[in-house]
Amino acid sequence: MTTEEMLRLRETHLAPYIQLATALIGKSRRSGGNMFRHQIDTMAILIDYNCIDTVLLKAAIVHDILEDISDFNHNLLLSIDYESHEVYQLVREVTRNPEETKAEFLTRILQNGSHNAKILKVADRISNMISLGFVNDMEFVCRYTKETERYIFPIAEQVNGYMLMELRSLVESRRKYLMELGKT
Repeated sequence: MTTEEMLRLRETHLAPYIQLATALIGKSRRSGGNMFRHQIDTMAILIDYNCIDTVLLKAAIVHDILEDISDFNHNLLLSIDYESHEVYQLVREVTRNPEETKAEFLTRILQNGSHNAKILKVADRISNMISLGFVNDMEFVCRYTKETERYIFPIAEQVNGYMLMELRSLVESRRKYLMELGKT
């Protein structure tokens, strides 16, 4: 990490974004836990892969807030800091529009997503794939695994080969689990 990168990170204030994300604490996940933890996990995955873009890290913390909080006041997000408009745009970019199917949404990210949107989507999917180990709905696990191969692998190929390797490993482990249960 360069001195310039360290200085930029030193000036990054994540606490207001984390506080906004606490609105997701009451939103449960199929795997257990809550959506707030998923936001933090997604940011941690980005850090694990040396993604230190401050807009990307901030967006990871709140990436599901528009989708999962129906009455969310987006002005709260827009007023946080000098990067909040960029953060908001990135969050909007990775938020599925109500009229989009899941396939259309993922294809939109694949074909037209910004570099940061693609990285964020891949980190989000890594977090989700890890959580699949705690999901008991095997049809969902099978469908989600296929969706990851079809849409997320190509996105990962475009942005980060190491993230792709982790996704492949996660898919392989979920497939092995499904085979042991006779569900593939």
